[in-house]
Amino acid sequence: MIVYGSSLSPFVRKVLAFAAEKGIALELKPTGPGNQDPGFREASPFGKMPAFRDGDFAIADSTAIIFYLEAVRSEPALIPVEPRARARTVWFDEFSDTILFACGRTMFFNRVVAPKFLGIPGDEAAAAKAECEELPPLLDYLEGVIPDSGFLVEDRLTLADLSVASPFANFRHLNVILDPARHPRLSGYVESILDRPSFKSWIDRETAFLARAA
Repeated sequence: MIVYGSSLSPFVRKVLAFAAEKGIALELKPTGPGNQDPGFREASPFGKMPAFRDGDFAIADSTAIIFYLEAVRSEPALIPVEPRARARTVWFDEFSDTILFACGRTMFFNRVVAPKFLGIPGDEAAAAKAECEELPPLLDYLEGVIPDSGFLVEDRLTLADLSVASPFANFRHLNVILDPARHPRLSGYVESILDRPSFKSWIDRETAFLARAA
C-alpha cells in the first residue's frame, strides 16, 4: 500500500498514524503540491494530498483512505460502531480537518512553507491573527470536551484522537506551546497522543527535516 504526500501535512500524518495503530504497513512516497507523478495524479485527480494506492485501487482524501483501511483490517477497531460514538468520532475528524486545520494552515504556511520552501515572504500579520485570535477559542473548546480517560470517544483510542492530535504536531514545529495553566487537560492529552510510536517517529523525522531546511 502506498501513500502519496508529506507527513508535514496533518492529513497525511493522520493516515500514517492510523495505519500504524492498525498494524498496516504503508509506503510513503514523497509528493508535493503540483506533482505530476502519474500514479499520484491517477489517485488524486485534483492534486490533493494524501493520495493512496492498494494494487489496482486508488483514492484520495485522508478520511476516505482511513475508512478503507478500517474496512480492510477491522481490528483494532478505531472507528466505533455504536451510533452516537461513531457520530462523535466523525465530528472530531471533521472539526480537525476543517476548523482546526484552517487555523493551523494559516500559521504554518506563512511561517514555514512560504519562507523555507517557496522562497517568498509569509504574511506574518495573518499568522499572528490566527494564533492570537482564532486558535484560543479552539483550544478552549477542546479543553472542555476531553474526558478524564484522556480519549475523546469511548474512553479509548479512536480516529477522533488521531485526527485532533495531528495538527498539534505542526503547532510544535511552530513553537506554539500550550499553556498548561490555561489548558492543563489539553496539554496532557496532546502530549500523550503525539508521544505514541505511531506519531513520534514521523514527528522526529519532520523536526530533523525542518532543521536542515532552516
